[in-house]
Amino acid sequence: MNLLLRNARIASESSPDLLSADVLIQDGIIQKIGSGLTASDDTRVIDCGNQILCPGFFDAHVHFREPGQEQKENIASGSEAAINGGITGIVMMPNTSPSLDSGASVNAILESGKRNSRIPIYTSGCVTKGREGKELAGIDGMRDAGVKMLTDDGDTTINSSILYRAMQYASEFDMFFASHCEVPELAGPRALNEGAVSYKLGIQGSPACAEEIIIDRDIRLAHATGAHIHIQHVSSKMGMETIRWWKSRGDVKVTAEVSPHHLLFTDEHIADFDTHYKMNPPLRSKADNEGLLEGLLDGTFDMIATDHAPHTPFEKSQDFISAPNGITGLDTAVVSLYHHFIKPGKFGWDTLVKKYSAQPRRMMSLEVPTIEEGQHANLTLFNTEATSTFTKDFMKSKAENTPFLDKTLSGRVDLVVLGDEILLER
Repeated sequence: MNLLLRNARIASESSPDLLSADVLIQDGIIQKIGSGLTASDDTRVIDCGNQILCPGFFDAHVHFREPGQEQKENIASGSEAAINGGITGIVMMPNTSPSLDSGASVNAILESGKRNSRIPIYTSGCVTKGREGKELAGIDGMRDAGVKMLTDDGDTTINSSILYRAMQYASEFDMFFASHCEVPELAGPRALNEGAVSYKLGIQGSPACAEEIIIDRDIRLAHATGAHIHIQHVSSKMGMETIRWWKSRGDVKVTAEVSPHHLLFTDEHIADFDTHYKMNPPLRSKADNEGLLEGLLDGTFDMIATDHAPHTPFEKSQDFISAPNGITGLDTAVVSLYHHFIKPGKFGWDTLVKKYSAQPRRMMSLEVPTIEEGQHANLTLFNTEATSTFTKDFMKSKAENTPFLDKTLSGRVDLVVLGDEILLER
């Protein structure tokens, strides 16, 4: 397929300025970028209408529930939700049923990804067998299958001694560790941040220190072993400051992510027991929101990741304590970040491209797409003049557990191109 995108404004991680230009793509390769480009008769021409053309986005923390809970999500539906949100690559978490803790299980899920997804699918692998925290998983086999990230992400915290030994072993093979940080006995039911709202609603709160203690512990273990540690979905200002302090030392390899929901929402949104705002770690205070944004802008957070966590409507319709933690994010991430941060001028397109396209791919040792001549086409066109209403029909995820359900936000993903294929066109 030959394609000419006219009148685009091109975003990159290297500059806050947008480049107004046409982009000519032939056989999946960007051949020319310039003004007033012409093309042959067999080239399809799309007028971008001066909208924003970005490299395709990438999410390094998603739950597709396959195998074992495909009624919530599977690779086919989850990858279509990603495309719907302008995302052209993802990394799955291994807390499936059964867990992804061996080369055989990883290879099986990657084969499913090749059959059922139109975008590249990668997966992490477990640190311990069955995520039980008792003995190391089949790290050699998972490494041979291409796994880079090891994590027991979910409702378990690995024993310090086991994680220490795992770091000593796997770091030699250029693998790294991702940590869901939590002291379970301190976190409690994990339904709600400990504070004024939890007291008012009569729900046992989860203090931020339950997360912050393990953030510090796991970075200390990485420092002692020389491992690379990636801290997942940080929710508190002090957690951010802990990571910032360790990074300032310069003698430990630590990366970190923040989710759109922890940037956008607070525990005050749960005043009516709305389970769409129930997640782990929980939403915290406005001061935490502000601290997390500060960490995103100053480089403490290397990337944005959604922690896309689909559940069935029946599960989320239970009472607040009984309902499972988690919200979806792939359909909504880019639009919500535009609506709440880019449009009001809190950060620019360069920040979004860096944090949600380039940096997560670098962490995974993948090629970083850029909109330059000679590069493979990996593009998302974003319409700043349109709106998105997140009805169940609009979203492609099987699940609808999002605070944005039936809400309208500014901006819309209008086109996704990967190689010589148009994956989405509105």
